[in-house]
Amino acid sequence: MLKKFISYYRPHLKLFTLDMLASLIVAVTSIVYPIITRNMLNHLIPDQNYRMIVLSGLLLLGIYVLRMLLNFFIQYQGHMMGVQIQAQMRRDMFTHLEKLPYSFYNMHETGKIMSRMTNDLMDISELAHHGPENIIISSISIIMSFAYLLSINVWLTLIVFAVVPFLVIISLVLRKKMRDAFMESRISIARINAALESSISGIRVTKAFTNAEKEQEKFEVGNSEFVEARRKSYKAMGQFHSSTTFVTDVFNVVILIAGGLFLFAGKINFGDYSAFVVSVNLFINPVNTLINFMEQFQNGWTGFERFVDIMNVEPEKDEPDAVELKDVKGDISFENVTYAYEDDDQKEVLHDVSLDIKKGETYALVGPSGGGKTTICHLIPRFFKVNEGRILLDGKDINHVTMDSLRKNIGIVQQDVYLFNGSIRDNILYGKLDATEEEVIEAAKRANIHDYIMTLEKGYDTEIGERGVRISGGQRQRLSIARVFLKNPSILILDEATSALDNNTEILIQEALDELCKGRTTIVVAHRLSTIKNADRIAVISEGQIVENGTHEELLKQNGLYAKLYSQQFREYESF
Repeated sequence: MLKKFISYYRPHLKLFTLDMLASLIVAVTSIVYPIITRNMLNHLIPDQNYRMIVLSGLLLLGIYVLRMLLNFFIQYQGHMMGVQIQAQMRRDMFTHLEKLPYSFYNMHETGKIMSRMTNDLMDISELAHHGPENIIISSISIIMSFAYLLSINVWLTLIVFAVVPFLVIISLVLRKKMRDAFMESRISIARINAALESSISGIRVTKAFTNAEKEQEKFEVGNSEFVEARRKSYKAMGQFHSSTTFVTDVFNVVILIAGGLFLFAGKINFGDYSAFVVSVNLFINPVNTLINFMEQFQNGWTGFERFVDIMNVEPEKDEPDAVELKDVKGDISFENVTYAYEDDDQKEVLHDVSLDIKKGETYALVGPSGGGKTTICHLIPRFFKVNEGRILLDGKDINHVTMDSLRKNIGIVQQDVYLFNGSIRDNILYGKLDATEEEVIEAAKRANIHDYIMTLEKGYDTEIGERGVRISGGQRQRLSIARVFLKNPSILILDEATSALDNNTEILIQEALDELCKGRTTIVVAHRLSTIKNADRIAVISEGQIVENGTHEELLKQNGLYAKLYSQQFREYESF
């Protein structure tokens, strides 16, 4: 995992090198002050060399000006490098999420996924910038300060450094506790985000049923978990920082006592002792930097671990022998297809399903809810992969054609229409991003929505809001149909496309759908049997199997499940 993290530095190698070089110069220049101090106390002041005292001060001032410029570069450019690395990780995650199969989204809440992309990566920029800087530069500073202190007095240095093992032991013991606490905190934040996303998306339902208090209760569960997780993380941080700060404070006690004894015994002069007291901070400061960095490291690394968890999920892949699908006619065959969802191996959604749909044919799927109708529709564009059997398109196994070429030839209109936050034009263009304005207008006309669009003040530039909330359900449905008209696929799947609409709107939508179906192989899922009476063939799906198959008249004559469903819906309209 460390190798993967380091790989993100490659595009920024030049800036990273300059940042490390600037940090190294800053670290090296820090030793100038104690060196000058020691020289003044031992030589310049006793010798009354006022000229060199002033020159030494000016030299120190010049070095501090250089440090100021280098620190600006480190803080600005170094942090921007970290931000760019964080942005690349977020870009990689988004690209990866786009390639993940439907099954992933069935098992992961949107809010939790969003939390991994935002909150979990928030501290990555700080870790990416300060991580190498703190580890490399602080280590060099510690070695350099140790060597300089040895040059002043070996035994006093060894006595002071005897405290270091205690600092290492405390850091190792408390590090894991802090890491676990940070991970739990991130998980609780993800739960809150998931609850928020669900509640805000369903705010209209909440208001309609006056269940604001229930949503508040659900939110408070996650909020309380977050408070408890943060309590644990802050407790771990408190234990870590208080313990390590105490050990570093002991350094001063040891220096005071041991240095005083050494000075009293004549083993060190006053100038060297003063320089030693000043110089020991060269050691303590990078040690404190590494200690403080431990918190930053644990916070950023837990976020990176959760990032890697997502990146390790296997994306959708074409088979090695996959070919591009061209000149699609629209013949579809299911051969003994069996399918069960990945998280429920015990229950098959479809069992040994076989069917043939001819080019240009309208094939309807009806039956009780949960029978497997929508699953059949999802298997055709390979949103899910069959467990047994195979699906053929124009005689080719869909597992051996590229997914992009397969899905480009399939248009889907569902009951639950999803429109993006943007303009009417943007949403229609989603069917064909390089379409001309004339093609967009033609698609809208064929979907029976152009006239409505022209009544709007901004026409095709009208913003429709999140999920199209500023327009009616029928208008949203017609926009989705216009989108499919623009895509112009060979195969059309209508999954309960009109079931949520009133009768008048349904008539308008059905006219658009009839136009859309012309010359295409069409699979229709419907509960309203009036919409599929004229289908070329009708399959009745129940408990994952095709129990009846035929035309409307043939199925009525069989007096089976279809006839029963039809009778229940139309007993008042036998003339239909």
